[in-house]
Amino acid sequence: MDKVKIDILREALPYIKRFKRKIFVIKISGKVTENLEHLHSLAEEVALLHQVGIRIVVVHGGGIQATRLSEQLGIKPRIVNGRRITDDATLDIVKMVFAGKICTEILSGLRKKGIDGVGLSGIDGNIVLARKRGLTRLLNRETGRRETIDFGNVGDVVEVNPRLLHTLLDNDYLPVISPLAADSEGNVFNVNADAIACEMAIGLGAEKLLMASDVDGVYLDIEDPSSLISRMTGKEARTLLRKKSIHGGMIAKLEESVRVVERGVGSVHIVNGTKRNALLDEVFTETGSGTMIVRE
Repeated sequence: MDKVKIDILREALPYIKRFKRKIFVIKISGKVTENLEHLHSLAEEVALLHQVGIRIVVVHGGGIQATRLSEQLGIKPRIVNGRRITDDATLDIVKMVFAGKICTEILSGLRKKGIDGVGLSGIDGNIVLARKRGLTRLLNRETGRRETIDFGNVGDVVEVNPRLLHTLLDNDYLPVISPLAADSEGNVFNVNADAIACEMAIGLGAEKLLMASDVDGVYLDIEDPSSLISRMTGKEARTLLRKKSIHGGMIAKLEESVRVVERGVGSVHIVNGTKRNALLDEVFTETGSGTMIVRE
């Protein structure tokens, strides 16, 4: 083994010891799952975390794939401000894509590395209780007008019941959760995967929530790669948000990250899941690869 590899192992060992038996929730976005090469590379990194004794729960998205299948079936997707309107036909599509295609592909990638993954949705074992989203008044960024939107079969998280997840984790299984949930009457809803991952991390008392998308992290200037923020506190994040230094979809991610660490999760990490070893760099090195948000 050459010196570089030995040095990498030396740097990783304290983190392996520190995080053994701790719970990590890893949210994988649809921008990662749509590319099988990226997905299987990330699954390999998730498998390694599991193999060194970290207890992993994966939550995945898949909006891009749902949109693609909708178009193939001649159903025009309706999306307002990045949020999908889910009528009955679209609900059937997201059931097929989320709990079927994407979940199976993630489990396949884990199986190749000898990991016992278990595919679930928020409905299984009543893991996620949801309620139907009511009529929502918002500014439609596309039309520039304020509108009242009925999102259809879209749900919001009421609570997470982690009992089944603890049972699986205690027996060395790796749960993979699709972003579907139901209310107490069994009505099924399409639920935002970020919201499920955040509430799941809180409910499980996770050490880390890792958000794997196609961005490297939080930038002060998206056009300047050197402006990547490696680490920030919740207070610093709130200051950036007030100054409107953060733009686009990163605003909601940063707001949720602050809320999660303030509710007891050790840290939230925003990493690029399309880059090989970015997840491992973030967990096992001092400098990391993305942005880490901590409470203090």
